[in-house]
This record gives sequence, C-alpha cells and structure tokens, in this order.
Amino acid sequence: MPERGARATSPSDAGLSVWAGADASVATDVILRLVGITKHFPSVRALSDVSFDLRRGEVHAVCGENGAGKSTLMKIVTGLYQPNAGTIIHRGEEVRFASTTEAEKRGIAIIHQELNLVPHLTIAENIFLAREPRRGPFVDRARLRRDAAACLKRIGLSLDPDRVVRGLSVAQCQMVEIAKALSLNAEILIMDEPTSSLTESETAGLFDVIRDLKASGVGIVYISHRLGEMAGIVDRVTILRDGRFVSTDDFGAIGVDAIVQRMVGRSLDEKFPDATRVPSEDVLLEARGLTRRGVFHDVSFTLRRGEILGFAGLMGAGRTEVARAIFGADPLDSGTVTLHGRDVSIRSPVEAIAEGLAYLSEDRKSHGLATGMSVAANMSLANMREVADSRGFIDFGKEDSVAKQYVDLLSIRTPSVHQIVRLLSGGNQQKIIIGKWLFRQSRVLFFDEPTRGIDVGAKFQIYAIMDELAAKGIGIILISSELPEILGLTDRVAVFHEGRIAAILDTKSSSQEKIMQYASGYGRGQH
Repeated sequence: MPERGARATSPSDAGLSVWAGADASVATDVILRLVGITKHFPSVRALSDVSFDLRRGEVHAVCGENGAGKSTLMKIVTGLYQPNAGTIIHRGEEVRFASTTEAEKRGIAIIHQELNLVPHLTIAENIFLAREPRRGPFVDRARLRRDAAACLKRIGLSLDPDRVVRGLSVAQCQMVEIAKALSLNAEILIMDEPTSSLTESETAGLFDVIRDLKASGVGIVYISHRLGEMAGIVDRVTILRDGRFVSTDDFGAIGVDAIVQRMVGRSLDEKFPDATRVPSEDVLLEARGLTRRGVFHDVSFTLRRGEILGFAGLMGAGRTEVARAIFGADPLDSGTVTLHGRDVSIRSPVEAIAEGLAYLSEDRKSHGLATGMSVAANMSLANMREVADSRGFIDFGKEDSVAKQYVDLLSIRTPSVHQIVRLLSGGNQQKIIIGKWLFRQSRVLFFDEPTRGIDVGAKFQIYAIMDELAAKGIGIILISSELPEILGLTDRVAVFHEGRIAAILDTKSSSQEKIMQYASGYGRGQH
C-alpha cells in the first residue's frame, strides 16, 4: 500500500490493488470503495474510471471545479444515479443502490448542495419525513417534536421544531438539512457544500459536530470549494478534474495552492482581476431612509455608474433584505429610491425589471433559473417580447441566436443552447442568469452571494465578468459573506449591523478587521 501522503498517480493506483494490500488494519478500516466508476449523460461524460475509498472515522474531501464530477460520484453512491461501469463496495460487499432509500437503509446519507426541504411542512416534519415516529396508525407528535429538538440541539440550532420551513433563511435551511441527515444515524455521511450559506460561528459549530462524528467512527465525505476551511477537519483529499481521477493525498501533505493547481490543471496566481475602471461621479441609484419595521431601519447609500458597491455584514444584518425591498420583492414602510435622478415607487419585481434593475438571488435554483428548461429558454425568460414574432409566439430561431450570443460572450460551457440547465455546473448556471439580465439591458445589478457553491476557476470568471460590466457603466451591488471577495472586487463597502448601515468605507483603505469591527457594532460609523 502507498505511504500515507503518497500521491496515487492514476485510477488504477487507487483501485483494488490498494485495498488488497498487506496492511490489514487499514483495509479493515475502509468502509466504502469505488472502483472504476464511469457515468455519462447525453452529450456529456461526467465520470471516467474514477476510484475512491473512505475509512471509518475520517473526513475525506473530494475537490474539483464545478463539472469535475464530484456531485455525480456521490449521487451514484447514494443511488440517485446508476453508473455505466464500475463497482461499489460497502463493508466488503459489492452493492448497487436502486434508490436513495436503499442507500439510507445501509447507513449512507447525503446533505445535498441544493436544499431539498418541503416548505409547507414544519422543521420536525422535514427532519423525519417518511420516517415519522408512530403510535399505532398515528404519528406520535410529541416524540416527533422531541426527537427533532434533540437533532437541532446537537448542531447548536435554536429553532422551534414546530416552525414551518417556509420563511427560514437559506443558512437556517442548510442547518435543518444537516440535522435531517444526522437523524439517520448514518455511518457514512456525505456533505456537499455544507458551509456555503453558513456564518463563521455556524461553520465552527458544524465542525464541532463533524469532530464528534469522526470520534464515533462515522466516515464523512466532504465536498467544498472553501479550501481554506478544510485544514481543521479534513484527513485526506481526492482531486477530480474533467470527470477523471487526479490524485489522493493526506491533506497535511499537500498545500491549498497545489490542490487548486491540480483542480484546474494550471496555476492560479491571481484570485481577482486587475481593475482598471474608474467609477463615474454620476449616481445611478440612491436610497434614502429605507425602513422595513423589524428588519432594517434608515438605510441610505448611493451607487455610482460603473461602481461595484459591497454590502458586508453578519448573517441577518439586513443586506439581502434591503436589496429585495429595492427590487420590489418585499414591501418598504418608508424611504425613497431614486434611479437616474428620478424618484421611483417599485412595488414588484416586474416593475423593478422595467426600471432596469436585476437581482441575482443567492438561491439561484429556486429564484433565478427554470432548471428543467434549456439554456436558450432561460436566457429569454426576462425578455420574452424580444424573442416573440408578430403574433406573440416565441421565435425559437431568434431565441437560439440570442442564447448563442451570450453563451459565447460569457464563455458558458454547454454542449448546446438546448441543454437542460440542471445538468450544467453551478458556475455555468450563474453565467446563464447573468446572460439573462444582460439580454434585458439591465443597468443596476444586485449580485447576492454570486459565487456560493462555485469553484475557484469559475469564481475568477464571474469576477472578471462583473469587472467588465462595471467598466461599461453598469452599477453593481455585491452582497457577500466572503470578506476577501468584498475587498478584492468593490470600490466602496457598506457595512451592515443589526439592520442599519454602520459605515460606508473606501475599499482601498479598508481591511477585513476594520469591516468586522463595524459589522460587530464596535466601529464608529462614517458615510
């Protein structure tokens, strides 16, 4: 067997020969083995001869760019997809799961990157969906609430189990998904981007849970683009690129820079584009005294032509809520919004779109895309009139032509404009939403956590697109929980604290420490 930390240079090196080695103690510790897994979809080969193993009580990270095959591999493990070739060995027995239910019965659970909760049910009902405790033919409601409360307590989440899921924040929904997976008492737990919507304190709490699970012998597969946070919990890392195995290493034996280079097949010396643009003094959008009782109060700021303005702050500080109110998705109690020097009253997203505003939601699957439709159809969703013929019917030739234009402009990787959007990577999906709003000729863009769940290579491409848009005079408001992203992209940053803007800072003279000081309520405001 290779030394700990030695790189497996090919799929065969990580294949059956590893597990058939003389080190019986390590072989016994392996609870999951994947050998030569291959999966293809129409026009797309997602995985090609990929091998992987998981040991008891370890956290094994799987890294790669969006589209590298990470999520597809895990969906095969959990029975959501069937492989075209390859072998799955669980506890020494060759298996193939026909459904996620079969995998769960074998003690394999997954927390998907895309949330999978039923919005009209309670938290408790979601955690034990289809597994409700019963008293005779009836659901034992008291035990349901009690067991759900115990799951929530285990991850440090103080929510009422009887609260309906609809209305929870994305971060809260993510934590409920984690509680749901833990309720299965799984021996293999797959976490797909579990911290993408969590604050630093929530992430720290999750890591405490992960350490407890490791100590109890649970094997955890950890998929995340946040490479910097892995050092405290990950034991080994397997890297995939373009659906193929690249390497497996002890995490401590390989640096983050080397991981990134293997993921993308090239060195990434620059994380952010070099901005050469200079924002105009012309004000595109001005907010004065925006208030929504109990949510945010007396919020005022300006956005200039060609500027990227950051919204920073802790979770729940009011950043997204202000953006949604300006976009007409939520009502305002008082305050004024001015566009191009003209006061506007926006009461719905339809009116906002007509005024040249666009909003890229942090939950792109629910609020930004029709995932079951094609790339071309999604591109035209906000501008149907421009692709309609004289009778009001869609001119599919024109729709395809427009879509191809933006696919080329934004370097969207897709077999064709007729590809179903849900089969594309997160980065390409995000570019499709951008293309939709560019086709609409929007002049003010709200980017809400635009790189959530997107790999490092795709992040740079999104950053470059944002910089190019600003250089063309478009005003951008960037809402992000990643302070390096805020500091690397914006011209100024509005720091929110408990529903108010605590300070508006010049980014060049700011720092992560200074922003956090204001976000935590310890700074003195300046505008």
